[in-house]
Amino acid sequence: MRRRTGYILILSMGSLLAIGIVMLFSTGAFAHDSRGDMHFFVKRQLMWLVIGGSALVAAAMLDYRLWARWWPWVYAAAAVMLILCFVPPVGMKVNGAWRWVNLGFASFQPSELGKIAVLFFLASWYARHEEQAAEFWRGFVLPLAAAGIIMALIVVEVDLGATALIGTTALAMAFVAGAGWRWLLPLIGAGVAVLCVAAYHIEERMGRIIAFLDPEKYKLGEGLQQWQALLAFGAGGVDGLGLGNGRQKMLYLPYAHTDFIFPMIGEELGLRFTLLTVFCFLLILLAGVLIAMNAKDRFGMLLGFGITIIITLQAAINIGVTTSLLPNKGMPLPFISYGGSNLAVSMLLIGILVNIHRQGRREPKRRSRVVPATSLAVRF
Repeated sequence: MRRRTGYILILSMGSLLAIGIVMLFSTGAFAHDSRGDMHFFVKRQLMWLVIGGSALVAAAMLDYRLWARWWPWVYAAAAVMLILCFVPPVGMKVNGAWRWVNLGFASFQPSELGKIAVLFFLASWYARHEEQAAEFWRGFVLPLAAAGIIMALIVVEVDLGATALIGTTALAMAFVAGAGWRWLLPLIGAGVAVLCVAAYHIEERMGRIIAFLDPEKYKLGEGLQQWQALLAFGAGGVDGLGLGNGRQKMLYLPYAHTDFIFPMIGEELGLRFTLLTVFCFLLILLAGVLIAMNAKDRFGMLLGFGITIIITLQAAINIGVTTSLLPNKGMPLPFISYGGSNLAVSMLLIGILVNIHRQGRREPKRRSRVVPATSLAVRF
């Protein structure tokens, strides 16, 4: 199983990419911003797929330990790009939020680079300060404060979802690295409180939470997307209506090609393919954890774990939102939803996981500064 982990990881990702391209062929033509080209989104997604594939191959070949030395440059680039979001004409305001920068040939979402920066930094920090991981300052305050700078720049864009995703991943990495619960639990509570207060003072976000509690009552307002998503799942049933025969994509379900593409899988391809999608993410979770546990050093273990968590947690949030298990939050489904920034970054992270797997399989583990797999399992 351990030797086949890399193949399982790539096969699962490839299956999700195939489902995503097929569904974009079906849904993209009906999007309101398709610019009169029924294959506009497919072409753009394929362009980013080539970019992401190139990044994956490069990351799979490049020794992952180099990221431990390069993290300051990645961190600085992420901070600068997040600031540029508020500087027109480079920064772009879309749907009331400053989340994009114009690269000329395409737009990019810097919060995706922020994810990478936090992962690289925390893995490098806790690898270098293994003995101080349980201390208050070096194991808790300093690393999470540095990660908090990136999250603060993202939250002022009015992107609570990405902030919560990065924050949750950071806390999970800190816990695995050895940070104590007596420090983490109060921070978790404070983080939840801050997000709730922020949502309360942002009318749109508060409306989504209220609609989540009773989607049928608010089905013509804030609960429209989730209500139409439930109708899509119900119409598809087990077998689905057939590829291309879905009705919700015909402007009934907003963003059917991006954040709400999962219900379209259910409507057109049925329960079998929605379960297949979930199963592929579970395989990525299993493969990622196995790769992390068998990494040859502490940095590889922490980085592999963080990558696995941030990808699968984002998938879980998207699936939870589209099935009305969570309040509505715009977050793409990795490898499937239309969105070049997330696709390229997710494929890059998979490439790093592949390299961690290759290095761990090729060379024996070092005795120093390595967390044994048994001790990691006990922490879970």
